[in-house]
Amino acid sequence: MTARGALRTATDKGTGVAVLTLDRPARHNAIDLETAAALASAWREFRYDDSVRAIVVTGAGDKAFCTGIDRSAEVPQPSSPYTIDDPLLTIGPKANDLWKPVIAAVNGMACGGAFYLLGEAEFVVADEHATFFDPHTTYGMVSAYETVHMAQRMPFGEVARMALMGTAERVSARRAYETGLVSELTPPGGARAAAVRAAEVIASYPTEAVQGTVRALWSAKEAARAQALAHAPHLIALGNLPPEHQAELFGARRGGGFRVR
Repeated sequence: MTARGALRTATDKGTGVAVLTLDRPARHNAIDLETAAALASAWREFRYDDSVRAIVVTGAGDKAFCTGIDRSAEVPQPSSPYTIDDPLLTIGPKANDLWKPVIAAVNGMACGGAFYLLGEAEFVVADEHATFFDPHTTYGMVSAYETVHMAQRMPFGEVARMALMGTAERVSARRAYETGLVSELTPPGGARAAAVRAAEVIASYPTEAVQGTVRALWSAKEAARAQALAHAPHLIALGNLPPEHQAELFGARRGGGFRVR
C-alpha cells in the first residue's frame, strides 16, 4: 500500500486491481488542494503501470464517499470573468487520459464535487445507506460541472431536481439505483467488496480489449459532454455569489434538515 497525503493506494498484483481511497474521514473525505493533486498524479501513474488493469475508487469510513472540495481550501481566482481556477477539474481518470476501467464504491454521502469522480467512473456501486445531493444552489453557487457530469448518468428531470433542491433533499441509494446512477446496491459496508469483485472480473480480460471498449463507450457522448463543459466557467463566473456571501449562507445552513427520497 502507498499513501500520498490523504490518498491511499492498494494494488493487488495478482488480480490487477488497484483500490484508490480518499482518506480524510474526519472531513467527510472532502478534497483539499493536496488531495486533488494526489488524485491527478495517481491516475497518470496508472497509465504506465501495466500491473493495474482496473481501479476501484472509494472513501474511508462509513459516513461519506466524498463531499467535494474542502471549504477551508483557498483557491485564488483570476480577475477575468472568462476563466475559473477549479482544482477539481483534474481529479478524475478521464481528465488525465486514463482509459483503464474505474468503478466507484460509494459509502455514505456523495455530494457536490464528488460528482467529478462519479462522472468519470464507468459505473457506480453503492451501499444501501448512501445518499447523493448537490448543495451548490443553497449556497449561492452555480452547479455547472456537477450537473453536466450527472446529466450523462441520470434522466434530465432527476438531475434538475437534485441540483435545484440543493440541501433540502438527498437522493437515496435506492432512488439512484432506480434512475440508473447506481448499478448495484449492497448492504451497508459492502460496496467496496462488490466493486472489487467486479473489477477483478474485468481485470482478468485482455486489457487492450477492455480499454478499447471503455474508449468506445466514452466516444459515444464525448462531443456533447465537451461542449457542455466548455460553457461551465462562464456560467459560474456570471452566477456565483461573492465568496463572502457564500460563506454567510453556508454558516447559516449548518444543521438544517433535509428529506431523503
